Amino acid sequence: MNLNGAELMVGGSTPRDRLERAETLARKVNLLLDVVVAEGGKPYEFAEIQAGVRDNGYVLSRTRWWRIRSGESPEAVPREALVALAKFFEVDPDYLTEDTGELPERIERELQLLKKMRRNKLKSIAARTLGDIDSKTLDAINALLDDVNSFESGDPRPD
Repeated sequence: MNLNGAELMVGGSTPRDRLERAETLARKVNLLLDVVVAEGGKPYEFAEIQAGVRDNGYVLSRTRWWRIRSGESPEAVPREALVALAKFFEVDPDYLTEDTGELPERIERELQLLKKMRRNKLKSIAARTLGDIDSKTLDAINALLDDVNSFESGDPRPD
């Protein structure tokens, strides 16, 4: 896909293609927002995003931001908006401007950490909530959570 034009067409030529591209873009942007929360614990307010994007050369309206985040608008998205957003989130612009843009390494690391933290929290909740259960059942719950973690990370589970 050639991105030298003024706008990045969201997907191919059919409405379904454009909607799929819009949904993919929404997932990518929302993932960036989740990682920001994981890194700093505080989500960005729209005003912060708007100011940061403006500092990177694009004026982002609340409506455009909602449409990008929701994935419900299969309209053309200005390339400048995506590049400015990528700069704001400190990721390679290809991540947002290309359909096959790879997940930035920093984001991948944060996601793995976030998954691990969620698993540990689940283990802790299970231990507190199910405190009256026998240790064999609790061990089975922990093993199941470890299996899910190993499956998602692609690593074989140590025996």
